[in-house]
Amino acid sequence: MRSRIIKNKLLLEGKTKKIYTTKNTFEVLIQYKDSITAFNGLKKKFIQDKGILNNEITTLIFKFINYCGIKTHFIRKINNREQLCHKVDMIPLEFVVRNIVAGSMSKRLGIKEGIQILNPIFEVFYKNDKLKDPLINDHHAVFLEIISYEELNTIYSILSNMNNILKKYFLDKNIILVDFKIEFGKNHKNEILLSDEISPDTCRFWDKKTMKKLDKDPFRIGLKKKEEILDIYMEILKRLNVS
Repeated sequence: MRSRIIKNKLLLEGKTKKIYTTKNTFEVLIQYKDSITAFNGLKKKFIQDKGILNNEITTLIFKFINYCGIKTHFIRKINNREQLCHKVDMIPLEFVVRNIVAGSMSKRLGIKEGIQILNPIFEVFYKNDKLKDPLINDHHAVFLEIISYEELNTIYSILSNMNNILKKYFLDKNIILVDFKIEFGKNHKNEILLSDEISPDTCRFWDKKTMKKLDKDPFRIGLKKKEEILDIYMEILKRLNVS
């Protein structure tokens, strides 16, 4: 029988999650909040039970990724809002994998949204609120002493494998994986682990048949009410639960 996990001190609070220490030095408890944000937190809203949905969605996806042999920080779901995860020192970089042109890439390069990318594009953003998380390249990241070229190669290998796995995983559920953002951290053994979350907050999902957006893009552009946004997240969870 598993012992009850007790959260101790609040370690960190972000836009959509709180992280607590536990009795185990190498484990943390992650709690999902009922908030949705966009544009680096400039736009935000409280949506009742959204944290429950993101916790469940991320749990299902991380369990699948773990099963596929990719090492992640996820250990297990504790309750409807909380997960037990390996404690990691987060690498202050966000990695975006793009399969179809959308969002900031479309605006930045003046390319119409929806164009298929033959070879997935990896982008790196420096996590720095004061600088508004600028787009950088590998050489910048190494110059800033955030990461080494060897570690970047390891991460790109993980991302390539993960992207192939997830594209098929979602397509089987009539979802197109347009792009996704993910972060990595290092555990006490200095191993690089896939971290953060995978949900409609961090991915662009389009319906395979209708091309309807099944992520938080409708919130970004202000077209949806709270109930409609919640319905989108519930639809993703519903499809993930169908084997």
